[in-house]
Amino acid sequence: MCGISGFINLDRDQSPHALEQTISAMSQTLHHRGPDSAGLWVDAQQGIALGHQRLAIQDLSPSGHQPMHDNSQRYTLVFNGEIYNFNDLKQDLDPHPWRGHSDTEVLLAALTKWGIDQTLQRTVGMFALALWDRHTQTLILARDRMGEKPLYYGWQGRTLLFGSELKPLQKHPQWQGVMDRHALTLYLRHNAIPAPHSIYQGIFKLQPGCYCTFSLQGSQTPCDGKIHTYWSMHQQVQHALQNPFQGDAHEAEKLLADQLHSTVRQQMIADVPLGAFLSGGIDSSLIAAVMQAESSKPIHTFTIGFQEADHDESPYAQAIAQHLGTQHTTLQVTHSDALDMVSTLPTTYDEPFSDSSQLPTLLLAKLTRQHVTVALSGDGGDELFGGYDRYGECMKLWKLINHVPGSMRGIASKMGKAMPPGMWSALLRPASPWLPKKAQGNPGDIVHKVLDLFASPSQAQLYRHMVSHWDRPETLVLGSEEPHSAMLHHWQTLTAADAPIHKMMYVDSLGYLPDDILVKVDRAAMAASLETRVPLLDHRMVELAWTLPLALKRSGEQGKQPLRGLLTRYMPERLFERPKMGFGIPLEQWLRGPLKTWAADLLAPERLQQQGLLNPVPIQQAWQAHQSGQQNLHYPLWDILMLQAWLEHHQPRLA
Repeated sequence: MCGISGFINLDRDQSPHALEQTISAMSQTLHHRGPDSAGLWVDAQQGIALGHQRLAIQDLSPSGHQPMHDNSQRYTLVFNGEIYNFNDLKQDLDPHPWRGHSDTEVLLAALTKWGIDQTLQRTVGMFALALWDRHTQTLILARDRMGEKPLYYGWQGRTLLFGSELKPLQKHPQWQGVMDRHALTLYLRHNAIPAPHSIYQGIFKLQPGCYCTFSLQGSQTPCDGKIHTYWSMHQQVQHALQNPFQGDAHEAEKLLADQLHSTVRQQMIADVPLGAFLSGGIDSSLIAAVMQAESSKPIHTFTIGFQEADHDESPYAQAIAQHLGTQHTTLQVTHSDALDMVSTLPTTYDEPFSDSSQLPTLLLAKLTRQHVTVALSGDGGDELFGGYDRYGECMKLWKLINHVPGSMRGIASKMGKAMPPGMWSALLRPASPWLPKKAQGNPGDIVHKVLDLFASPSQAQLYRHMVSHWDRPETLVLGSEEPHSAMLHHWQTLTAADAPIHKMMYVDSLGYLPDDILVKVDRAAMAASLETRVPLLDHRMVELAWTLPLALKRSGEQGKQPLRGLLTRYMPERLFERPKMGFGIPLEQWLRGPLKTWAADLLAPERLQQQGLLNPVPIQQAWQAHQSGQQNLHYPLWDILMLQAWLEHHQPRLA
């Protein structure tokens, strides 16, 4: 795992020394991603500079050093990630004059022999890479299929910049750093900025499964990169749904077990210590169980515990670790431990990012890095096997809404919301014992949220509304317009889906998973110089999972049936069958308690007015409603707070 950065100056008017100074400053910002060594390479005649920070995982010797050149000196590669099947590729490439045994050298040899398309299609791994061809003066940027590794790029003036994070781009003298108000609306809806957008004008994220080519030979003006798709989630899902698995649940479990063991076995290859995150949930427990089955000695497992019982899964994780026989470590987190991390969030996440589970993830990564260099994670199970509770909730709610004529839904919603949440709570309090558990504390808040959803004209828009933090965010960001909804587009393009839940899983796999979950894990782990690997997101696992009919994935309201079945091979159901808890913090209480003063200062109306970016009225309304206890609006408020903290640290130019 590493960090890459680079630039191409079309003027080609800088000395080698000047180029080295700039790329060195850029690369050093990624020291946390690769603290073991640093490498630079420049070609002043062609105006290019490449930088690499190395976290050595395979081949710890200097032969794995980057930037790496092929034997002909035509190609130069900087690479971040892991190629899990590099030994298989190496056999196919022999005979070859190998200098070492790193996966980077194998990848470079494949690129020079087979070209970009064939290499990427034959590669199993997670990665972001930049390949320079000095003969054709072509730069290729590529990203892995599921988006585990990040890659930013864009023109600033006459200079093309790229990097694993935004930090190196900001160190280049041509950096402009103008905030994109339109992208900010996407952040306020999704609590993360979806690819290809970034928070800055002219800077983009390369989308998963794609590579981008910049042909710069003889070029005197900035040119748009040409995007190529070498692996399409849309094509894979469409094909899988049209050609579903025909066997029974037992046969499906066997196929999944064989593939998962093969995948975990590959991902356990490392020249450094490795372990696993273990929350006590189904996904992480299964990964830990398979790792232990594949290991001849106890593996290392790690979890975080909280003082608040309703957020603490550590006793479950401890019981599972004891049953599996792992070497387990638990960190009991206090209020002060988590709150101390709040100030680091704007530097860890270069863009506004407000998934509140970022805090425990940072603490878990920091703990894990004290013992190992690589950790396997269970992310991806919910998107692949229908595990989120909201899938069933959306289905039930749409069934209810569909009984009301479309012309009446908006009227019914407005009439119901005319009664404040507090009055609804008082009215429903006698029925509290019969209400769903999440509605018992503040039923009026739940009623208002349901009434908000009631006006949805379609199930696609209902689901979009369910997963949105701020609806109509363009009314919150001054001078903005929300870009076209990728979520609605993805929903409509999946024509082969046999159930709306498949569409929800699909849009989450294209949006929520790479733009939120994987961003959260990558930045938190890399801040601690920890490599994370995600076996369930091996593309072969993804392709197999999508062939399974929904009836094999979900039973009633319960998802992840194949994973549950596999897990019973390693432990009794009593160790993992319990209500889904999630990996969060008690944010609702903290904003009314230890974080209240900090938050009130960042949300002060006069401060917002002076910035000239946000409309302070709805923000103050949300703050007061949350403080009064009438509504729980901690998630949308956290969006604003993380934005404010980010603005304070980065001070971008406001167009």
